[in-house]
Amino acid sequence: MPDMKLTCRLPLLASAMVLTAIAAATLAQDVKPAQGLVYPLDVSVTADAKTLFLVDRKLPGLWKAGADGKLAVFFQASKKFRTPLNAVRCIAADGKGGLLVGDSGTREVYRFSADGKSTPLTKGGIGIAMGIAVNAKGIIFVSDLELQRIWTVPAAGGNPKEFAVLPAPRGMTFDKNGHLWVVSGGPRNQLVKIAADGKITPVVKDRTFVYPNDVAVAADGTAYVSDGYADCIWKVAADGKATKWVSGKPLDNPVGLDWQGTNLLVVDSRAKRLFSITPDAKLAPVKLGN
Repeated sequence: MPDMKLTCRLPLLASAMVLTAIAAATLAQDVKPAQGLVYPLDVSVTADAKTLFLVDRKLPGLWKAGADGKLAVFFQASKKFRTPLNAVRCIAADGKGGLLVGDSGTREVYRFSADGKSTPLTKGGIGIAMGIAVNAKGIIFVSDLELQRIWTVPAAGGNPKEFAVLPAPRGMTFDKNGHLWVVSGGPRNQLVKIAADGKITPVVKDRTFVYPNDVAVAADGTAYVSDGYADCIWKVAADGKATKWVSGKPLDNPVGLDWQGTNLLVVDSRAKRLFSITPDAKLAPVKLGN
């Protein structure tokens, strides 16, 4: 006669085994690294211009590429919502060999050390970070799309303080004179620069851009703006006049910008590529591979 207790337990045991297998498969799927760029949004170049770090919203996490172009996962985030870097959006160098990364899922800015260890800086004190920039004193500036603010955060971390109010702020950068340049998705004043005292000066006053994402400023003061919906990079002169500098294919949705020497690096989320543009407007894909 069969053991009735064992017989009754078999379906439960089988169910438990199935659930365990599903959980293991889910976990394996959750941490399985991608084979290449999936949905890149931003890029940061090290001071020696030899190493690149890329934010990938759908990896999700961070990529690292050396001078040889070999692409490797620097930080693999979980696909579980509201976990660190699950909704990563922006990145910047902290000026001390580390990285600053904005994540909208946890409403946080993280500092990453060279060995990949992360530290939250604001205890969830911001909304949706769309851009990060660091001034000469090491103070961190964060553009907040959700709360329509530019925040400052102490270099060591702490409570954010309001620096400026701006509609739909996105990418930011500092120029050599210490002015903070910010692109805005508002109805006007789409490109502004902000002095150390918080005074806002419009650079592009009308609605020239379709969907501005990021800004980079050259040593001569010329600004460059990525426009995702116009599929172009705008060139903005000192007088605020904006002209299309590089446009059309292969650009499909240019987003994050950073300098690599005198070349402008452009992340394109739809093309799933990183491009480099020379000072004379010649565009070429950056070769990245596993």
